[in-house]
Amino acid sequence: MAGSAAVLEDSSLLSRLDRALLPIERLCALLSGLAIFSLMFLAVYSVTGRKFFAAPMAGYVDYIEAMMPIIAIMGISYVQRDGTHVRMDMLVSALRGRVLWFFELVSVLLILLLIVALTWGAWEHFSRSFDCTRPLCSRDSSIDVGIPLWPSKLVVPVAFAVLTLRLLLQAWGYGRALVLGLESPVAVPLNLSVAEQARLEAEALEGAD
Repeated sequence: MAGSAAVLEDSSLLSRLDRALLPIERLCALLSGLAIFSLMFLAVYSVTGRKFFAAPMAGYVDYIEAMMPIIAIMGISYVQRDGTHVRMDMLVSALRGRVLWFFELVSVLLILLLIVALTWGAWEHFSRSFDCTRPLCSRDSSIDVGIPLWPSKLVVPVAFAVLTLRLLLQAWGYGRALVLGLESPVAVPLNLSVAEQARLEAEALEGAD
């Protein structure tokens, strides 16, 4: 399950790369949030048109389908960095030291292998849809209102490419912790105890004051 985690920082190259990637991840998460937020306006517009004017929004389902990759995938690297993505950690949470870093490294490498394959496949899927010799550079479009599908298909390899960079940094971080026997490595999510979580929340509230 998802839990509370912290990502430590220092002056090392790994930490600097981690902080450099973070604004890109935040932008992707922001776009995902805006897409979710915009669905409310589409729903209100469509329901209002159906209720009062007997004319629901044309292509409502098409627009939702076009935004689904942004909603579902764009923010995945951001939550991977913070360790807040859904995961089963019943076993891993009981591990400590090099054993923990070994299992985390193996899991990250397996995820990385999968994401690299998915990135390649998603790019091929996009390239089959994109063709600038055709109107709107599109070989296919949505059924109802003819929305070009290649922008939605492009979102997937772009989001997966950002996630690939994040996974590479985390593999570096876990590998470094494994080799050096670090207790609190940088650039990787560290699980917080209840006491540590409460302390950080208190410090955040004090800083807000």
